[in-house]
Amino acid sequence: MKKIAFFGGSFDPVHNGHIQIAHAVSEQFALDQFVFIPAFHAPHKLRTKPTSAYDRYAMLCLATQDHPQFSVTKMELELPERPYSVETLSRINEQMPGDEIYFVMGADSWRDITNWREWEKVLSLSNHIVVTRPGADIVLSHVTDAVRSRITDLRDPGNKYKAPENDKPRIYLTDKVNIDVAASEIRKKIRNGDRSWTTDVPVEVANYIEKYQIYN
Repeated sequence: MKKIAFFGGSFDPVHNGHIQIAHAVSEQFALDQFVFIPAFHAPHKLRTKPTSAYDRYAMLCLATQDHPQFSVTKMELELPERPYSVETLSRINEQMPGDEIYFVMGADSWRDITNWREWEKVLSLSNHIVVTRPGADIVLSHVTDAVRSRITDLRDPGNKYKAPENDKPRIYLTDKVNIDVAASEIRKKIRNGDRSWTTDVPVEVANYIEKYQIYN
């Protein structure tokens, strides 16, 4: 049995914060593999048009090429009519029935989780890792008692990683990542001619953005 984490998002563009999350989570949970899932179009961002799926996928491949344990899947890009996490996790479970699956999300996604389609089912389909910054508040009151009973807060030094039970997937809170980078700010910097954005993304991604003028 392998321990595999999946991290979904627009990655528009992928940046150093995303890569640091992959490293930190892989180490903390002793993962065998970390998989990025670029969305065709995130359901909660329908009012904004993302950069082409091809470019976002290509940038992710460049950002992860030197990390053997990281990979990028096209599973949501190939099914643009069904971009919801509940569908994606169901497919993953069907394809990997013997593996221990983790789904990674940021604190913002956790805050909005009750707005996701079939959110309680989403939280029952795999273990979840909620990544937040050190010292940042994270809300638990918006979920049900049943969901709260499955939460392990690894930010508390007194709490240690506890392996999930097959019939009760766990939700882990971690603050191992301490980097404040936002894709929206990177795009804004590029449009404004602020060159400081180049330090926010992997070198290969910066070169790709500049060569193909992705956000100009």
